Amino acid sequence: MKVSGFTFIRNAVQYDFPIVEAITSVLPIVDEFVVNVGRSEDDTLNVIQSIGSDKIRIVESVWDDSLRKDGRIFGIQQDVALSHCTGDWALLVQGDEVLHEDDYPIIQKALRTHHDNPEVLGLVFRMVHFKGDYWSVDPWMYRKATRIVRNHQGIHSATDGCDFIGPGKPRMLKHEPNSRLIKARMFHYGWVKTPKVLCQKLQYQISRHEGDRLSGEEIDRQAALRSEYPTYDILKEYRESHPSVMQRRIQCATRIRPRKNRWLNPQFYSAILRHGFHG
Repeated sequence: MKVSGFTFIRNAVQYDFPIVEAITSVLPIVDEFVVNVGRSEDDTLNVIQSIGSDKIRIVESVWDDSLRKDGRIFGIQQDVALSHCTGDWALLVQGDEVLHEDDYPIIQKALRTHHDNPEVLGLVFRMVHFKGDYWSVDPWMYRKATRIVRNHQGIHSATDGCDFIGPGKPRMLKHEPNSRLIKARMFHYGWVKTPKVLCQKLQYQISRHEGDRLSGEEIDRQAALRSEYPTYDILKEYRESHPSVMQRRIQCATRIRPRKNRWLNPQFYSAILRHGFHG
């Protein structure tokens, strides 16, 4: 059984993606790692090359920035990386996601368990979303996502790359009976940035999702609003361990602002009424 890891990335330095941590968190449990590096305005390519693992294979690409609807540009580039994977299984870690080493045995056992069952096309992870800092989790963001797919089976990325679509299937793989939910976690740090950097990242992302519908002024307004972390005061406190590769970043980090007990905040109960209680 051969396992590939893969990701896609562009302007990782400019937008402060933990791409080195993302890749190195996966290297111990894969036989190869494919990185689709988009032509960047910063030192992203050199950063990837500096990791120095003989498992890493770099594919350089040019992104089509005219794609400004539904985040399709991201799904396309994710599929470029997947197309270069040669393993039986392909493990996706996006540029702002990191695996915890405690979950390696869970992942490896699941791969062995399902390897000889061709009906299983994907393994679904529980997502842990951090917002603002490394001590704050948003329990209302999407709670699971397919992060391992069986390779060479016609599986491709969902429109914006958030999940995968099986051959001839209308829904995301995580909702299909061909997938299996496992106890492994994927730590998502895409919202842990300074407000300025987050705003710049959101401006780009929103423009690639809704650029054909929203004006530039509206994109800037939405990015500015979200980058101020309006739900920070009702986020869940995180007290467990982080992946070891994140320790250097965490040691240099601080909370973005003080937060009182969310159970004493009326906004918390309003969120529960709207979205339910998810922890």
